[in-house]
Amino acid sequence: MSIELAPDPEVADLAERTAAFVRDVVIPVEEEYAGVTARAGDAVRVRLQQAAKDAGVFAPHVSLEYGGLGLDMRARAVVFEEAGHSLFGPLALNCAAPDEGNMHLLEHVATPEQKERYLRPLAAGTVRSCFAMTEPAPGAGSDPAALSTRARRVPGGWRIDGRKWFITGADGAAYAICMARTSGEPGDRGGATMFLVDASDPRMKVIRHIETLDESLFGGHCEVVFDGCVVPDDAVLGEVDKGFAYAQVRLGPARMTHCMRWLGIARRAQDIAVARAADRRLFGSPLAALGMVQQMIADNEIDIAASRGLIRQACWELDNGRSAAQAGAMAKTFTAEAVWRVVDRSVQMCGALGISGDALLSRFLREVRPFRIYDGPSETHRWAIARRVVSRHLNGPSRSGA
Repeated sequence: MSIELAPDPEVADLAERTAAFVRDVVIPVEEEYAGVTARAGDAVRVRLQQAAKDAGVFAPHVSLEYGGLGLDMRARAVVFEEAGHSLFGPLALNCAAPDEGNMHLLEHVATPEQKERYLRPLAAGTVRSCFAMTEPAPGAGSDPAALSTRARRVPGGWRIDGRKWFITGADGAAYAICMARTSGEPGDRGGATMFLVDASDPRMKVIRHIETLDESLFGGHCEVVFDGCVVPDDAVLGEVDKGFAYAQVRLGPARMTHCMRWLGIARRAQDIAVARAADRRLFGSPLAALGMVQQMIADNEIDIAASRGLIRQACWELDNGRSAAQAGAMAKTFTAEAVWRVVDRSVQMCGALGISGDALLSRFLREVRPFRIYDGPSETHRWAIARRVVSRHLNGPSRSGA
């Protein structure tokens, strides 16, 4: 089956309108706050999201039933890349992490009642959410099976106890999707369950903001404690003990949407660097006429194009009901590293301007570096990629005839 890379005319039109919205409305706000969402505050988020609704580009990933535009993964790749041209773009379109991934998960797993209570206001931008899985060492991180937060049955529901950290968006979130162990021990491959926990519960406590390189994700990265937090049976998201399987429903597509958004920033960095190289004169000629600069420009274009191709391959597989585990791991690993290379070269081409606060390139550099760790470090993905290749070799048709 062939893979069609060109977007449908309707998607291409939406992407063009998204690009114009980000350029004309979002980037001036991003520049005003130097790309740091905490400086902007919730009033700015609400204002940008209303502007996106007015422009008809809001919630492109959400189904029509819940007020979105109903795009599949391949269409999202085109539109999210345009949204990602600004650090504030995904926030404005309500397709930023972690809310975008949580919406996807809720649409696929939640009961009708849970969708009305949790998904609908999230899709509308009325509330924000967080996904509480990662724990301090030796708990869940690159290896989710290390999950140590525990949920035990109590009369009428479950009691959750545990400590989470690096929970993006926890400050100000209306609720958390909390992963807790309901059977087995840390290290076991099963036994996790997802719970919907309202932030109004005083036994769910945001302890602190963790200081990090990046500052563009709304609500920060927080440490959260669940201290005897009791939730009813209808707070279980999906089925008991199937949380790890549901996590893949969320994490596979979420890795790709992260790639889409950061690819937009890579393009923005390249645009800034090329404009600078074309205008700046050194040693009697434009900077862009120097061979070493031309190589950096060309390598940036190659990295952007290769990332886009890998992302769309994985999205095609997801849209066609495949797991896309291998394609997704390759796309995530390559894109995370390619985006870093593009932004780093762009800083280099801009020289002192690149590391100054007068351009946002230094902010972009801080923002994209953690992506080589978020959603699984490059090393973990490489291990998984190699393991699948070796397994295919050992179990493939060529072995049976040997």
